[in-house]
Amino acid sequence: MRVTGITAQLRTTDLEASIRFYTARAGMELAFRHGDFYAGIRAGNQEFHLKLVDEPDPSIAYTREGEHFHLYFATDDAASLAASLEARGVRLLRDVQETAWGTREFVIEDDQGHTLYFGEALIR
Repeated sequence: MRVTGITAQLRTTDLEASIRFYTARAGMELAFRHGDFYAGIRAGNQEFHLKLVDEPDPSIAYTREGEHFHLYFATDDAASLAASLEARGVRLLRDVQETAWGTREFVIEDDQGHTLYFGEALIR
């Protein structure tokens, strides 16, 4: 047996708004939808899921305060992606910057407040 993938799941109190954020604003694709409570979002050749819940995700405040992330997206051009997101009205929480660990990163939040990092490896 071998693991062939991992899928993360984000909780949302408004599935429609979250789908719009990830597709129209973040430029990703709707991979699938299951009823009115579950959806998959495709980012490149990866996927993560959205699940409708009654209460806001309790990890949002903890993640924000601790400078953690809910999802980390690898990209080959962080600066261009950041500019593209800003052009679609997404506010950067942290501008593109080079890190001590060899990446170029920026940070945004989704419509629910989940912290999303985008990073480009500078050392290949």
